[in-house]
Amino acid sequence: MNKFEQLFAQYPCPFTDEEVKAQVADIEAKHFAENNNVEVWKQCLHQIDYTTLSADDTIAKVEKMANAVNNFEKDFPGIPNVAAICVYPAMAEYVRKALKDPKFNIACCCAGFPAAQTFPEVKIAETALALKAGATEVDIVLSVGKFLEGRYEECFDEIAEIKAVCGEKHLKVILETGLLKTAENIWKASILAMSAGCDFIKTSTGKISVNATPEATFIMCNAIKAWQEKTGVKMGYKPAGGVSTTDEAVQHYTLVKEILGQEWLNNESFRFGASRLANNLLSSIVGQETKYF
Repeated sequence: MNKFEQLFAQYPCPFTDEEVKAQVADIEAKHFAENNNVEVWKQCLHQIDYTTLSADDTIAKVEKMANAVNNFEKDFPGIPNVAAICVYPAMAEYVRKALKDPKFNIACCCAGFPAAQTFPEVKIAETALALKAGATEVDIVLSVGKFLEGRYEECFDEIAEIKAVCGEKHLKVILETGLLKTAENIWKASILAMSAGCDFIKTSTGKISVNATPEATFIMCNAIKAWQEKTGVKMGYKPAGGVSTTDEAVQHYTLVKEILGQEWLNNESFRFGASRLANNLLSSIVGQETKYF
């Protein structure tokens, strides 16, 4: 038995796909309504990685995003700001220059994002360059093709090497759950990424047809819970891609709350990756359509 067979034997997936769907439906039926309120909407807004990852991103566009963050507390007093701005690595320096708060988080999607189909050396170099340009957090994609072929050691080594470059800066590993498809695969990928030393596990890139689903959140949060129970290490969680409405945010919030508990309901442990969600949550909070972000 190799070390990955031992790892997966130590952390076996406890759910079938059918059980996941049933338990998600049960949690939502019992607890969604109690969380669908202004205070939760504010908390969800405070957990957003305000994101643009488009081929037509420009310096002017990311500077505008930074200015929205700069002015938010003045324009919306009493409502907490988003958690981070998330951009491609080449835009990090422009976001950093435009932000008034030097400690505000800048996340960069690196390492061959969104497909991860490049050389490990390129992934490491891109990560280092993003950090040098001002990134405080790094989001990378699991090498899904390698994972599906059972090349677990290569997947593990890539994550571990990139984390070594990040040092104390947060590393989020995107599992691309829509391609993994099954509860078993999503569970194994979660355990693999956490064992390699990442700080967050994240659902999706937003670049494929199936992105963050309640079922993926259920599986990944239970994997985080199992990991913490055995190791004592607290892992962050980020649903991303396809979470655009207030109701969808509350769905994921409800699952995180019921599975992981109150300790995760902050932007140090729980983020949303979103481009449209911020305006929709803000509209719900203020009670009218608002296009601020």
